[in-house]
Amino acid sequence: MSGRPEERAAPAASAAPADLERELERIDAQLQDAPASKSLSWAVARFGREVVLAASFEDIVLIDLAVKVDPGIEVVFCDTGAHFPETLELVDEVRARYDLNLTVTSPGPDAADWPCGTTRCCELRKVEPLRRVLAGKRAWITSLKRADAPTRARAPVVGWDRVFGLVKVNPLATWTDDDVESYLHDHALPMHPLVAKGYLSIGCAPTTRPVAPGEDRRAGRWSGTGKTECGLHVS
Repeated sequence: MSGRPEERAAPAASAAPADLERELERIDAQLQDAPASKSLSWAVARFGREVVLAASFEDIVLIDLAVKVDPGIEVVFCDTGAHFPETLELVDEVRARYDLNLTVTSPGPDAADWPCGTTRCCELRKVEPLRRVLAGKRAWITSLKRADAPTRARAPVVGWDRVFGLVKVNPLATWTDDDVESYLHDHALPMHPLVAKGYLSIGCAPTTRPVAPGEDRRAGRWSGTGKTECGLHVS
């Protein structure tokens, strides 16, 4: 016997109110070809302090764009307890660079029974801690891009997140990897130091490896397991 607690069913998905769903469809259509700053400005104007930005800090482009719209926007980093040291160093660097209004989550006690790479690891180390931060909020902002993976190919710029039960804003949804690299270069932003070592999509250290030439950029995440998402972007 492992002594681990039994797996629990995920909270039921929730649908948006009909009037809000219509509004989101209209706004999403308007923002499809707009600069990312437009969707960020809309989110801040629409939700004020009831919107937060969830960042992995690999996605510094989104942070740079967001603080130009609202320097005091709440930025959330999910510390799983299993990040690369380089990731944590980058968090400190970016926090200081922008004087961020930063919230750092940590896993609850149940996570100790589910180490990184086990069945409920991401649920307990990322999803549930973020759910606690999002409680009482009306919207969250992410760096999700359609180019990231087939599972994200139809991501809206603005839509309803059925998992967390609030509005989800993806200002970079239409961006390509080249768009991101150009922005990093043009604005002299720091890159995650592991990128130079072949880590093109960076998660927790035990479940992330460098990507070989010709592989998909997310091939190094949960390699060999068939897993493609941690649960934050499954709706």
